Formats: sequence, C-alpha cells, structure tokens
Amino acid sequence: MTDVRTTLERLRAAARRALREARLPNGPPPRPGPRAWRFDALVALALAVATVYYGIDNVNVVVMREIAPGVEIVVPRPSGPGGLAYMVTLAVVASGALALRRRYPLAVLCLVTAATLATPQSVMRLTFYAFVIAVYSAAVYSPHRVATLAALPVSVVLVGTSGNSVTPIVPNHYIALLSLVPMAVAAVGLRTWKLRTDEGRTRLLALEREQAEALRRAVEHERARIARELHDVVTHNVSVMIIQAGAARKIMKTSPEQAGEALLAVEAGGRAAMTELRHVMGLLTMADEGEATDTGPGADPAGTVAVPDPQPGLNQLETLVGRVRDTGLPVGLTVTGPPRPLPPGLELAAYRVVQEALTNTVKHAHGATAAVTVEYGPERLRVEVTDTGGHPGAGAAAGNGRGLIGLRERLAVHDGTLHTGPRLTGGYRVEALIPLETP
Repeated sequence: MTDVRTTLERLRAAARRALREARLPNGPPPRPGPRAWRFDALVALALAVATVYYGIDNVNVVVMREIAPGVEIVVPRPSGPGGLAYMVTLAVVASGALALRRRYPLAVLCLVTAATLATPQSVMRLTFYAFVIAVYSAAVYSPHRVATLAALPVSVVLVGTSGNSVTPIVPNHYIALLSLVPMAVAAVGLRTWKLRTDEGRTRLLALEREQAEALRRAVEHERARIARELHDVVTHNVSVMIIQAGAARKIMKTSPEQAGEALLAVEAGGRAAMTELRHVMGLLTMADEGEATDTGPGADPAGTVAVPDPQPGLNQLETLVGRVRDTGLPVGLTVTGPPRPLPPGLELAAYRVVQEALTNTVKHAHGATAAVTVEYGPERLRVEVTDTGGHPGAGAAAGNGRGLIGLRERLAVHDGTLHTGPRLTGGYRVEALIPLETP
C-alpha cells in the first residue's frame, strides 16, 4: 500500500512539474527586428491579396471534380454576398495573422487553425497556405517548447481529420512557380548563411587581433613597471656609492682604514648596480619616459643627495605574511637553506611572486589556508605559494591574467621561470625558480 501511495505521489509531482514547465518559456521571448516585421507584413499582405482575389474569383462557381475513373461529383462553392463576405473574412483573418507569426507564434497557430477548420471544403486554398506557414513559424520561433510540441500535432490532426480534409488542387500553370519558389528560397538562405559565416569569421579575426594587441600592451606596461623598479634599485645603489665616495674623500687622510671600508662599500654597490643593469639590458627596451626621477649630486641645490627607499625584499616576507593574516587568511611561512645576500632586483622579483600569489588567494580562495616556502639552494632560489582552495570572496572579479604575465616578465629578467596551476589535492600552486650565482 505504501509503494502504491509513493508511486501516485511521484506521478502527481511529475504531472505538476510538466504543467509548470509547459507554462514557463524555455528561452527568451522572440524580439523580431524592424526588418523581420517588414518581411512578415509583406508576406501577410501578399497572401491576403492572393487569397481574397481567389475568393472573389470563385464566388458562385460550381466545380466538377473526378474522384474515380468515370465518377464525378459536383462541388459547389459559396455563393451570394454572404458567401463572398465569409470567404474574404477567412482570407483576411488567416493571412493577416501571419504578420505576428514571429512575436506570437502559438497564438497565430491557434487562430489560423480555427480559420482553417471553418473554411469550406471547396475553397480550402483560402487558408491552407497560411496554415502551413503558421505551423512552420510555431515550430521555429515559439519559446514554449513543451506547449509547441503539444499544439503542433493537435493542429495537424484536427485539420487532417476534419470534414474539410481535402487538400487544395494546384492548377498546372502553377507547377513551375511552386518548383522555383523553394529553390529560390534555398538559394537566398544559402547566400545569407554564407554572408553570416563570413561576418562571423571577420569578427573572430578582429577579436583575436584585439586580444593579441591587449596582451602586447599588457606586456609593455609590465615591462615598463619592471624598468621603473629596477631604475629605483640601481639609483639607490648609485646614491649610496656617491655618499660613501664623498665620505671616503673627506676622511682619506685622517682615517685611512675607514676610507678603505667606504671604498669597499662603493665597490659592492657598483657591482650590485652593474648586475641589475646586466639583467635588464637586452630584455627591457622600453624607456619609461617622464616618470623616472633623476637623483644625483646636482639634484639638490644644497649639495645633499636624497636616497630613495629600497624596494622590498625577502627579509620583509614576515611583514607581508602578517598583513595577509590580518585579512583572515591563515598563512604559513617556511624558509629552508642558509639565507644569503642576493641582488636587490632578484629579491624584489621573489617578493612580488609571493605578494601576487597571496593577493590572488585572498581574492579567489576565500576560506582557504596558504603556505609560503622559500628555499635557498646552492644554484637556485625556489619560491612556492600554495593554497587549499576556496570560493571567490565578495567583489572578486574575473582576472585578466596580467598579474601572471607580469611575474613571468619579471622573472625572465633573471632567467627565472614560473609554474602555475591547480594542485591534485585541491587548491592552487605558484612556483618560481630563479638561478643564483655561485657564492
């Protein structure tokens, strides 16, 4: 008994769901454009004129139709003013409704079906062609797919099994026209399809060119930004060299040992600056015009040199990780291998890798746990940032990939590589490998 009740409940639920789906559209409502409206109105007008002329021409006409060899029947057609008005009304209603066949396809089908059922058997040509067009329009344009699949066979069966099931006879002089019209329609359709295909291919090529241009601009912009930061690093080293050289000049006679230490500092700063320049020359060819600020002995009328603050490095990862933790993202930091001094540009690149990866985790992996690993190897520096995966946070927008492009460009300055992608256990992984000079 319980199984029977459960089966009935399932059947009722399925019936309710079917009725609900039949009422709801399966797609957006049709919105024909001005060109479609004009075409439909022209079709409705032409068919209305032809069928009204047919009705006027056949009023008070008696037709002899052969239904078997040697057997003929008399088929009288409507006569008198009443018959003429009746035929004209059917023709105008059935043909005029086609002007709305794209906007209201199901309603047009119902109206034309009713007009076809009311058409006398002897003058079926008044509404038969309009019925064919209405059936086609409902099948193509109606968004209510379930209701359409139910209405189409019902309309066809009603028209086919009614007392007016005799299809109209086509005169011989119309055979050529009825043969050529479908061919012309097919040719026009093929030409339209080819034009739309060519237009689609043109738009696709234009979109590809725009994407390539956007990617090129992103690379140029990132290279210019890297050049600015490298400019700041080199400027910092050169400014320190100038200060140390000035100090050595002043104490050269009184404190030779301290002057020697200052000269060693000048030598170290010069080597660091040359290393950065060697990395950037040949790769970054763009000049960051109008945004670089020159600093040097002549920059200050008083003779003092303003030393810019150095860019962040690996020694500031704890501060970066602490700021990220304050946003609510648990982050672990692991440093393996003996840390050693590295070129400022290289440390800046590694720092930016961690910063970009953690920023993406905060935006796109809310609720995740992140881990930062810095490994000092004998020949390379390995920086890895992983997370356990989560859901995008509030306000997170779809990324455009420029951050990863910038990281790859930044690491390429130091012959480094970047590997990104999802982890097998879930989450995301960013790994940077940067070759180091043998100490």
